[in-house]
Amino acid sequence: MVGGVLEEMRIRSLGVIDDAVVVLSPGFTAVTGETGAGKTMVVTSLGLLLGGRADPALVRIGAKNAVVEGRIAVPARGTAVVRAEEAGAELDDGALLISRTVSAEGRSRAHLGGRSVPVGVLAEIADELVAVHGQTDQQGLLKLSRQRQALDRYAGDAVAVPLAKYAGAYRRLRAISAELDEITTRARERAQEADMLRFGLDEIAAVEPRAGEDVELGAEAERLGHAEALASAATAAHAALAGNPEDPEGIDAATLVAGAHRTLEAVRSHDSSLAELSGRIGEINILLRDVAGELAGYADDLDADPLRLAAVEERRAALTQLTRKYGVDIDAVLAWAEQGAARLLELDGDDERIDELTGERDVLRTELGGLAQALTEARTEAAERFAGAVTAELASLAMPHARVSFEIRQSDDPAGVEIGGRTVAYGPAGVDEVELLLAPHPGAPPRPIAKGASGGELSRVMLAVEVVFAGTDPVPTYLFDEVDAGVGGKAAVEIGRRLAKLAKTAQVVVVTHLPQVAAFADRQLLVEKTNDGSVTRSGVKVLEGEDRVRELSRMLAGQEDSETARAHAEELLATARADG
Repeated sequence: MVGGVLEEMRIRSLGVIDDAVVVLSPGFTAVTGETGAGKTMVVTSLGLLLGGRADPALVRIGAKNAVVEGRIAVPARGTAVVRAEEAGAELDDGALLISRTVSAEGRSRAHLGGRSVPVGVLAEIADELVAVHGQTDQQGLLKLSRQRQALDRYAGDAVAVPLAKYAGAYRRLRAISAELDEITTRARERAQEADMLRFGLDEIAAVEPRAGEDVELGAEAERLGHAEALASAATAAHAALAGNPEDPEGIDAATLVAGAHRTLEAVRSHDSSLAELSGRIGEINILLRDVAGELAGYADDLDADPLRLAAVEERRAALTQLTRKYGVDIDAVLAWAEQGAARLLELDGDDERIDELTGERDVLRTELGGLAQALTEARTEAAERFAGAVTAELASLAMPHARVSFEIRQSDDPAGVEIGGRTVAYGPAGVDEVELLLAPHPGAPPRPIAKGASGGELSRVMLAVEVVFAGTDPVPTYLFDEVDAGVGGKAAVEIGRRLAKLAKTAQVVVVTHLPQVAAFADRQLLVEKTNDGSVTRSGVKVLEGEDRVRELSRMLAGQEDSETARAHAEELLATARADG
């Protein structure tokens, strides 16, 4: 048995189920019950645990929310465990505990191993652990994209390796084509942008601003504009410090400080502290004379120059024209010019870039054609093996004369890539359209399964495909919902037999209405309602012995106590045991 088994689910307030526990086991489990009893809620519950879409309509009327809890034993070193631990989940004795809550308002919460996680994490883990198949999955198999995906999955590395190389080249080609389209379709806009940049750069170059020039000129204009006031203030300050030659009797600061210094110098030898103060006054005297000298020089040098002021203001006006358009100050204007020059080089290089990209695109298209050809060849080889394996399985499912085949084709497209002398459409997965064909009996032409298969035949094709996958790319658990739809008689027996064989290497859970299928199960669960129409804890029970015969009899004839039905039920069980 492959590691990874769904052991138990508890379902509360989901559809007709009030509160029920579904205990599963390794091997083949059949879930049966009358129509409307809630069998499908088992599938729905598992879908929620595995990250499926939450539908608030599923919440039982009168309940605030529906809750599904599950316990899945997982392989110790599998990728599912690694992903769960990355999400912060903890294992409980080798099992993952999963919980999903859906409120009546539509909100959904997921927990994994005791930690709240995004619902997407559950879906990632589900891919490794469970394969779910129901009517919607059968409809999905009718889509060509799903049929190609199924073939690629079967082929494994034979397709995955060339597909990875193709996908990388495809992404590069898309990026180059997008850039090329952007350059060519926006040529007019880019030309207009280049003209605007040239005008701006020419305007800045004509002025030739220097970094910080606007600040320097602002300070100079301020000084020149107030030259007389500044000269007067400097002269008055000089007179206060050093005296006024026109007033020899006037008292100035330098004279007073010098007098104080002489007074203290006369007695400094008698007290060291007074000597220190005398020295400090001497320093003040020197500083006063220095400042007075600088004030005299400032006043002599300062000259009101109307011509210079006019030149400064004219220059400032030219700089202001630039800062209004290109930046808050001249430094910002110079930064704009540097960036604009770089952008202009880029725009002026469009023609060269177009030639470069066109050449690279052509090389990539040729490369992509070669990779697509290799991918087609790998798929063609795998398709023969896959079709043969599915055909062999159909022989075990009461379709001994059916033949499955694949048609791999390409569509002509003048804008595509060249393969074998043809120019064909291409996409992210290659150039191939893959279609599964079925010839149900000799002489019948192969037709697409969407047109050539009945509901029962489609169910068996789906089962055959999954059985083939189980031998090449197995998952631990398979859940089939109504896989036996449209099937009866001998075909139903063969489906039961094949499911039992699949259950020897994996856990298989089947929701079925056919006694021929249920009889082959290792365990049969009965889902039944109470009188008020709900399913409670006692409503899901394991059938053994006489109870199982009674349920199979009901499924056969609608009557639990029919002697004929009982005999038939016992015969089915005996046949199943003999096969086992």
